[in-house]
Formats: sequence, C-alpha cells, structure tokens
Amino acid sequence: MSRLGVREWLAVGRVFANGTLLRTDDGLHTCLNFEKELAVYTGAGQALAVSSGTAALICALQACGIGPGDEVLVPAYTWMASAGAVLLVGAVPVLVEVDDTLCMDPDDLVAKITPRCRAVIPVHMLNRPCDMERIMPVAQQYGLQVIEDACQAVGVRYKGRFCGTIGDIGTFSFNQHKNMTCGEGGAVLSNTSGLMARARNAHDMGIGFRTAGVPDRDAIFLGSNYRISEIQGAILRVQLKKLPRRLSKTRSRVAILTKALKKAGYPVAPHNDPDEVAGLVLTFDTEAEAVKFAARRGARRIFDNSKHVYTEWGPILNRRMAHPGFSPWEWIGGSNGPAPDSCPKSLDLLRRSCAVNAMTDAPLPLVRYLARKLAA
Repeated sequence: MSRLGVREWLAVGRVFANGTLLRTDDGLHTCLNFEKELAVYTGAGQALAVSSGTAALICALQACGIGPGDEVLVPAYTWMASAGAVLLVGAVPVLVEVDDTLCMDPDDLVAKITPRCRAVIPVHMLNRPCDMERIMPVAQQYGLQVIEDACQAVGVRYKGRFCGTIGDIGTFSFNQHKNMTCGEGGAVLSNTSGLMARARNAHDMGIGFRTAGVPDRDAIFLGSNYRISEIQGAILRVQLKKLPRRLSKTRSRVAILTKALKKAGYPVAPHNDPDEVAGLVLTFDTEAEAVKFAARRGARRIFDNSKHVYTEWGPILNRRMAHPGFSPWEWIGGSNGPAPDSCPKSLDLLRRSCAVNAMTDAPLPLVRYLARKLAA
C-alpha cells in the first residue's frame, strides 16, 4: 500500500488555491499532465485516467467493442471486477485455470477458447507478471483482443516492458492498496489511437463534444462518467514520481525474504520473469501447511482473500444482475459461464499457497529480522 505525504498535500493545496476541480475546465490540468507523464513513463502511446480499476476495465472492454453474445477469458484468481466488468458490458466471462505462478495458465487458455471468445484478460496478480510470451501468440492465433489487467502490478515490468502495455489495451488501478494511489482511481493505456478514442468516449458521456480532434463525430456512442477530478490528478502526479523508488524498495525486500525462505527450504512459487520479482508466494504440498504458515506475521493464505477467489463471486455464480432482463448468459444463447467447479486446479493451488508481505515501508534491518522469524 502506497503512502501519501507532504508532497501530495501541497499538490492538492495548489488545486484548491486555483479553485478548479473539474478536469474539463480550464484549471491546472493536473489530470491531463498526469496522463502525459504516465504515457511517457510506461512507454504507452496514450494514457487515460479514470475513476477506478473497474472503470478502466469497462472502458477497455467497450473500446474493444466487447458486448452481448461475446465471451471473454478471465483467470480464476483475480479480483471480482475482472469478471464483473465483462458482465457489465453484456458479455460473459469464461474462467481459465491459473498455473504454479498463480497467473493465467496458457495451456488452459487454449482449452477454454470457443467460437464466441472475443478477448482475453490476463491479470498480473501480486506484482507477478503473466506469461505474456505464451499468451500473446495464442491470442493472435485465435483472433482475441488482449486486455491486460495490471491493476495489481502498476510499474512492474515483464521482459523489459511495463505490464499493461504489452496487449492491445491495458488497465491500472490506483486504489488505496495498490503500488500508487489517490484513494480510488485507475487508468487505461494503449498504443492504438482508435482504441484510446473509444475508451475516452466510454469514460465521459460528453467529452466527445468538448474535445477537439474527434476523428468522426458520427461514431460517438453513449458513454458513462468515469472521470477523475483535478484533486486526484494532483495526487497521482506526485505518486508517479515516487513509484520507481517504491518498487525498488519492494524488490530489495522481496529478495531478502526470498533468500531467507529458500535457505530454510520453503517452497517459493515460480515467477514468469525472474529478473522482475516484486511479489513473493509460497506454495506448500498440503493445505494444512499453508494454514499453519499463514498464522505467522507477514503471511496470509491466498484462498482466504475473499473476492479474489472465484468461488466467492456470489452474484456472478448465481447470475444476479441489477435487473432480470439484463442477462448476458441469455444473450449468448447458452449456459457457459462461471460455476463453482470451473477451475479445480486453481482452487487446489490457492488453498495451498501463501502470499508474503513485502514490508516495503519497513527498515531493512527489521525486514531481515522478520525474514528470519518467518523462515524459522
């Protein structure tokens, strides 16, 4: 969880002094400047700030033209919003198993593809990137659009590229518990100008009429309101400057913890990019071992983490939408969709796995001491 400090307070104070809080008015343009800085930082062609990671996913799906009659492949281990956003645009999520890295299993991805599949959402969980080198060729072979969910890996790289910039379009979250935060917020990133034009349309019901350079006004569709304020933009500009140092601290502490636990013989889960390790998971032989280890300070069993496990997605499993007439499953003309027994391999892995807190804000001597305690 990223912390806020004096610099954020001063940045917000400047917005208050200016008096303009709405990003579309002529103020300090903190949101616009943040988007430019985020695009430069990540190497994305364009970035768009939105109100949450969920909003970013909805905008990305709408940008890709996903809707009724479509299926979208989603991992069994992710925050509920990855699948929920799919349903909110009228499509149906199809669950894919995770592998030993706790990210989407490329082999099961192939097995779950149907003629109705239009997109795949690989999710980089716990600062641990997916195997994009295998996922991208599969997507290209089957004509799937790749919508990266990098909400839990903001600023993390995979094979030298930032997570969220590898697929067709990517999403970030700036929730309180993410690598950088403004309380609630998110972003959409892409190198494809057409997708970004549609994402921008999706995030603001009227921005197409206020923004110069709209390529085709006749193509403007009804959007929503996922804008952020100039206050959030000011905070995010400061947080982005802090992000490289914060992730550097995270990696150094994860390295200390990993070394201690490996030396003691603990089963450290594999990582899809060993050069970019910013998250630590242990996968035990039995569920009982995981439960016992999770009782230690700085550890938690992943299966206990509520809405990140698909069996806890009650409204989705029970197919309860806000109105009975809004039923993506009926629109698709079939019974496909998440069920409690969709991904048994993932449930087994999650029951046997523990995440270890990187203790990013703790002094290194304390981290070394706690690493020894964990490994004892």
